[in-house]
Amino acid sequence: MDFKTILSELIIKATRSSGKGGQNVNKVSSRIQLFYDVVNSNGISDEEKILIQHKLKNKLSDEGVLLLDVQEDRSQLSNKKIALKKLEEVLTNALKKNKKRIKTSVSAGAKKKRLSGKKIQGEKKQLRQKKYSAGEE
Repeated sequence: MDFKTILSELIIKATRSSGKGGQNVNKVSSRIQLFYDVVNSNGISDEEKILIQHKLKNKLSDEGVLLLDVQEDRSQLSNKKIALKKLEEVLTNALKKNKKRIKTSVSAGAKKKRLSGKKIQGEKKQLRQKKYSAGEE
């Protein structure tokens, strides 16, 4: 993944933010929308594209464009920095390979402990039962 190439391919739009900020919200375009075309990118290899498309399928549009929307801060510049940091984070997390799970079995000591606990519980319940003999009623 070549992040410098990816930066050159980004489309960044500044729009009016919602939320806190008072009159500032009505005047200044501080919200950042970052568009990254994963399918047509030269900054990642074909294998990486497939991996990103698979892992981020819920975040990609039908055309394969990743949209990040940031309006955390009142400043456009800081929102842009946050958006770029988020993009890098999202892409690196998508490219991480999951570790294969190693199957393990329950240890002998754990089995013994579980069975002895069950035995004690069974004996406890056995002692609580009323014993009836044939002559009583």
